[in-house]
Amino acid sequence: MALKLPRTIRLDASDTFVYRRAAAPGEWAVTGTFLFLGMDAATLTGKAKQAFRGGFLGIDSFGWSTLVVVTEASAAERTAAIDLLARRLVERCGAPDIAAALAASEEEVAFAESLCDHPPNTVVGLHRSVEGDLIRERFRTLRRRPDWPAQDAFRFVVEEEDGRVRDGVDLLRLAGEAKG
Repeated sequence: MALKLPRTIRLDASDTFVYRRAAAPGEWAVTGTFLFLGMDAATLTGKAKQAFRGGFLGIDSFGWSTLVVVTEASAAERTAAIDLLARRLVERCGAPDIAAALAASEEEVAFAESLCDHPPNTVVGLHRSVEGDLIRERFRTLRRRPDWPAQDAFRFVVEEEDGRVRDGVDLLRLAGEAKG
C-alpha cells in the first residue's frame, strides 16, 4: 500500500488574506492544532481565529492552508517531513531538544497520514472548535463525483465524517454568478 500524506493546496488567493502567514501550495502539512494548546480560543481574533477555525499547518513555512490534498509520498519524503517538522518545533516552538521534537513530529505526521485514507487528489478541509476543555477537530472531504468529466476540476461534493454526501459545491458556477 502506498504512503499518502496531506499537501497544502490553494484554489484561490484567499489564504493569503485570511491568514497572517499562508502556506505555499505543495507543502507537506499537519493539522497544527498543537500550536493552540493552552490558549483560550475565545480570545483569538482576526487571522489567528481563522487559523484556529480551519487551518492546516504547512511544515516548511509554518503558514496556514484552508485545504490539503491527499498525495502519494515515498518513505523518504515522509522521513524528510518528520525531520523538517522536528527542526521547526525546536526553532519556532521551543522544543527542549531534537529528540523530543522528533517524537512529537512523528506523532503529528502519523496523525496527518491517518487523514489520508482516501484516494489521491481527495481534498480535505478542517474545522476546529472548543468543547469544554478540549479542542475538537472535524474533517470533510471534497472529491470529484464520478459522473463529472475529468476536465471539470472545480466541482466537488462535500462528504461528512460518516461518509454521507452533504451537498455539492460548483466553484465555476459560483464564480460565474459573482461576475454576472
